[in-house]
Amino acid sequence: MDFGLAAVRRPGMTRAMIDSFSFRLLSTDGAARRGECVTPHGRVQTPAFMPVGTQATVKAVAPEEVAKTGAEIVLANTYHLMLRPGPERVAALGGLHKFMNWPAPILTDSGGFQVMSLSQLRKVDEQAVTFRSHVDGATYVLSPERAIEIQLLLGADIIMQLDECVRLPASRAEIERGMLLSLRWAERCKRAFESAPAGRALFGIVQGGDDPAQRMASARALVGMDFQGYAIGGLAVGEPQETMLAMIETTAPVLPADRPRYLMGVGTPDDLLQAVARGIDMFDCVMPTRNGRHGLAFTRFGPVNLRNARHADDPRPLDEESDCPAARDYSRAYLHHLVKANETLGAILLSVVNLAYYQTLMRGMREAIGAGRFSAFSAATRQGWERGDIPPR
Repeated sequence: MDFGLAAVRRPGMTRAMIDSFSFRLLSTDGAARRGECVTPHGRVQTPAFMPVGTQATVKAVAPEEVAKTGAEIVLANTYHLMLRPGPERVAALGGLHKFMNWPAPILTDSGGFQVMSLSQLRKVDEQAVTFRSHVDGATYVLSPERAIEIQLLLGADIIMQLDECVRLPASRAEIERGMLLSLRWAERCKRAFESAPAGRALFGIVQGGDDPAQRMASARALVGMDFQGYAIGGLAVGEPQETMLAMIETTAPVLPADRPRYLMGVGTPDDLLQAVARGIDMFDCVMPTRNGRHGLAFTRFGPVNLRNARHADDPRPLDEESDCPAARDYSRAYLHHLVKANETLGAILLSVVNLAYYQTLMRGMREAIGAGRFSAFSAATRQGWERGDIPPR
């Protein structure tokens, strides 16, 4: 199915010839969707997981190694790059793709969540959010217009509107206030984006906390603004999984079928499986690399804690059937040693293991949706996790 947003790049087409971001819905299986985004820097198969490169780097993993895991797009953070090295400097150095040596697509989040969670002495009003940097205490003003300007200077393929992420739990009045402000900021972001280079995409962000009525109101208003894609924000902030899934079930049906749907900041492998089943196309989360740096590996057997003493004398790899060399070619005993000795190589290898597993999971979901067997794939995957890790012989 091609909804005609734009022509997909054909053989022989150059990146410069792509004059519009596009999304094609290739197949569905229930609510689960398989699709493809086309950007100036390449294609992204969905469902897709975006490794988080907060400060223009996926922590502990070189860009070429990130690509080897199967990742087709990464996320970078507007807030952190605004503070250092600065968007004007990145632009002068050729843009974010060249700066971080990542030639494939990049999505930048707007910085709204980090302003709320990291910055000191923040003040939100109609015009902007004013805050003090957590790095050096300097004062910054981030308006919807400046958020778009920064992301355009960085050269992102997919740009997010500035929104206000209200912490949960919150009162209905506070949730509504933040949601309505985010909608007004969305309109300003859209006007600021009108001068964007060809091929870039701007996504709106659905807010509304854990209130279904507010979520639906936000989604409907954003759809009326006609964004190239839609994100669901303000979740994965400590609420129970069932609350997150309920908000997806409320929101996803309101969003257009011909635009990508992005669940921000999510999540565990089970979160991804459950959200894809409810119609989500794109994800990002620090969990694979953060857990890898702390000795936890994600595998088809479920999570494996390499700090556990039972691995100390185990010559087996994490998964001898894995396509990932870090999971297939290094013994558990060695990985355990690296973790316990706090060696950097341990963080590198386990971050790669986790990124590769997430990409394997996404590829499996895409193939299953295309074959009309997503439900069976989901059940088999969950059974593998529930059986748990294979004990030492």
